[in-house]
Amino acid sequence: MEFLNLLGQTINITLVFSTALILAGLGGVFSERSGVINIGLEGIMIAGAFGAAVFSYYAEDAGMGELSPYIGLLAAILLGVIFAWIHAIASIRFKANQVVSGVVINFLALGMTVYLVKLLFEGSGQSPTLQFAFTKLTIPGVTDIPFIGTVLHAYPTTYLAIILVFIAYYVLYRTPFGLRLRAVGEHPSAADTVGVQVLRTRYIGVLLSGVLAGLGGATITLTTTSMFSHNTISGQGFIAIAAMIFGKWHPVGVFGAACFFGLSQALKDLLQMYGLSNWIPSEFIYMLPYLFTVLVLIGAVSRAYPPAALGEPYDPGKR
Repeated sequence: MEFLNLLGQTINITLVFSTALILAGLGGVFSERSGVINIGLEGIMIAGAFGAAVFSYYAEDAGMGELSPYIGLLAAILLGVIFAWIHAIASIRFKANQVVSGVVINFLALGMTVYLVKLLFEGSGQSPTLQFAFTKLTIPGVTDIPFIGTVLHAYPTTYLAIILVFIAYYVLYRTPFGLRLRAVGEHPSAADTVGVQVLRTRYIGVLLSGVLAGLGGATITLTTTSMFSHNTISGQGFIAIAAMIFGKWHPVGVFGAACFFGLSQALKDLLQMYGLSNWIPSEFIYMLPYLFTVLVLIGAVSRAYPPAALGEPYDPGKR
C-alpha cells in the first residue's frame, strides 16, 4: 500500500509539472507543423505567466474572488497571442530569420515583464502572492480511493492540458484545417497550387502557439507558484521545445515527452521530500530536468524528422 501511495504521488507530481510543458509543446507543434520555427515559446510563456499573475491580482483586488484565476487565464491567452503575432509578422510577412525572431521574443518578454512588475508593484521584483489561485480538484467518491484518488487529485489546468492533447490530435489529423496546416509545413508550393492560403494558415498556426504557450505560462503562476518573478519560467519553454522534438511534432508524442521531463522535476521534489538531498548535492538535484533535456536531445535529434519546409519563408511569387 505504501508503494502504491508513493507511485500515485509520483504520477500526480509528474502531471503537475508536465502541464505547462504539454501546453507549450502543443503550441510549438501547431507553429512548426505550419513551417514556422518558434524558439519564442519561452518568451510567450513568460508573457502568459506575467499576464495571469497581474490580472488575477487586480481581479482579486476588485473583489472578483474565485473568478480571478479565470480572468488571469484570459489575460495569458491575450498576451500570448500578442507576442506570437509579433513573431508571425516578423517571420511570415517580413521573412526574418525565424530563430533570431524567436530569440528576440524571449528577450523582449523577459525584459518587458520584469520592468512592468517593478513599475506596478513599487520596485518589487515579483508580483504579490495570489489568494485565489487554482486548487486541486476533489472528486467525491474518487479522491479517497488509494492510488487512483492520489493520481486524480490534480489542478483543473492539468485536466485541461490532457483534453487539449486529444483536441490537438483530432484537429491536426482528422480535420481539413489540420491537413492544410501540415501541408504548408511540408510543401507550401504544392499546397498553394490546390488553393490553400499558405500565409494565412501559417499565421493561424503561430497564433495558436501563442494561445497554448500563454496558457502554459499561466498554469505555473496560477497553481504552483501563485506569483510571478523573473525566474518563474526558468527555461521551461526550451524544455517544451525539447518535448516537441522528442515527441516528433505529434500531440501524443509531446504528451509522453512532457511527462518524461515532468518526471525529472517530480524526482527532484521527491528526493528533497524524503530527505535524500542530505546525501545528494542540491545543485545536482536542481539540474536534473535540464540534464534530462540535454540527454534526450542528444539521443533524439538524429531520429527526429521535422516538417520539410520548417524555417523556410514562403514567397507566393516564386512558385
